[in-house]
Amino acid sequence: MADHITQDIYVIVLAAGKGTRMKSKLHKVLHPLAGKPMIGHVLDNVEALQPKGIFVIVGHEAQQLKDWAAEDGRQITWVHQAEQLGTAHAVQTALPFLNETGAKPSSKVLIISGDVPLTQTSTFKSLCQVQTEFSLLTQVIDNPHGYGRILRDENGVVTGIVEEKDATSEQRAVKEINTNVMVLNKSLLEELLPKVSNNNAQQEYYLPDLVGLAAEKNEPQSRVEVIVAPNDWEVQGVNDRVQLEALERLYQRNYARALMVEGVTIADASRIDIRGELKAGVDCTLDINVVIEGKVVLGDNVKIGQNVRLKNVVIGDNVEINAFCDIADAEIAQNCNVGPFARVRPGSKLAEGARLGNFVETKNAVIGEGAKINHLSYAGDCEIGRETNIGAGTIFCNYDGVNKHKTIIGEGVFIGSNSSLVAPLNIAQGATVGAGSTLTQDVPESALAVARAKPRIINGWKRPTKKN
Repeated sequence: MADHITQDIYVIVLAAGKGTRMKSKLHKVLHPLAGKPMIGHVLDNVEALQPKGIFVIVGHEAQQLKDWAAEDGRQITWVHQAEQLGTAHAVQTALPFLNETGAKPSSKVLIISGDVPLTQTSTFKSLCQVQTEFSLLTQVIDNPHGYGRILRDENGVVTGIVEEKDATSEQRAVKEINTNVMVLNKSLLEELLPKVSNNNAQQEYYLPDLVGLAAEKNEPQSRVEVIVAPNDWEVQGVNDRVQLEALERLYQRNYARALMVEGVTIADASRIDIRGELKAGVDCTLDINVVIEGKVVLGDNVKIGQNVRLKNVVIGDNVEINAFCDIADAEIAQNCNVGPFARVRPGSKLAEGARLGNFVETKNAVIGEGAKINHLSYAGDCEIGRETNIGAGTIFCNYDGVNKHKTIIGEGVFIGSNSSLVAPLNIAQGATVGAGSTLTQDVPESALAVARAKPRIINGWKRPTKKN
């Protein structure tokens, strides 16, 4: 086997089926696995091969796929299969598009399905490195029921594939199965496809028939070379939501295992969901029901509590995120403490040692070193200086119904509980705001601001009574 791929690679992705067993208006391959459409996983893994072209064959709900690909920035050539006459027919419709893109007779054509999302790039590469004109991905499983079986002669040479319903009892005992993932030289593919017959119960043209046709040539260069998939989960497809959930848990378990191998403590590997990418330093701990979305980076000795969601977050060393926090598109420096029940919204940046307590919400907020917002407060569109303390129930009134406005608070400021800070506002260093104040004007350095109505006490007050 060559150390690298010498031929040009073209990829054909089969995605024209209706997916009726999903019982959904959403195209089957757009159903998410680990937060990404199944076909997104497929394309990521083949794009790493740097193919000369990717051709996705569509039919049912094609516009859904095209809309997703445009939004996701995918470079795809779409091939419309007007009539679904089988997988071999689907590939036949793609051949003219390969010719238009300059594919050579010796170019490798990788054929895969859009609903088999976890075949690894390394496995595809192994298929493409085979020196014969035809390579086939198989898997050996203990219970091959329902799969096509790989047929070999007495010398172990592949002679064909037989579907279970057509197999003899001896053939059904074979545990090596067809995965429908194959690589052919373009010239061989063009030669064999017209020979595929629809002489079967469904009257469809099937790709597995290419294996038998290649074997019939009895030529060394067209001999089918088999690569056995290193993991059974790499070849598992999705036809219904039961299979989708099973593959989801497999994916999550594998990801959790990889994190634990790298030194991350995970309370329960069956109760974590990585719907993106997590990079963690040493001695990090993830409690149960943590959800990771987008790209998340954790420093060393980070503790994530139960039922926390992190999305596109960078967290520094020695940070503790307590239970039931929701943090998205934010940066949290080292030695911070957040939560429980805090919501840190996009644009929030916490400097070293800052603290957000329970039921605190921030948005587009820069919170200085050692600053504290401990209880039941909202801080939006603001800058808060170092060592400033924001009292419980404080609200940053940043929206006038049309525009957002900013509040700037200096260092060492004390904001009393239940205050309303009406932006635009500037509270200078060392200032104090009395509890219950509604501030609408700037406060100078080291000043005391009290902005609340004078209390009025009426003795002997009689409460109103209901009228009959």
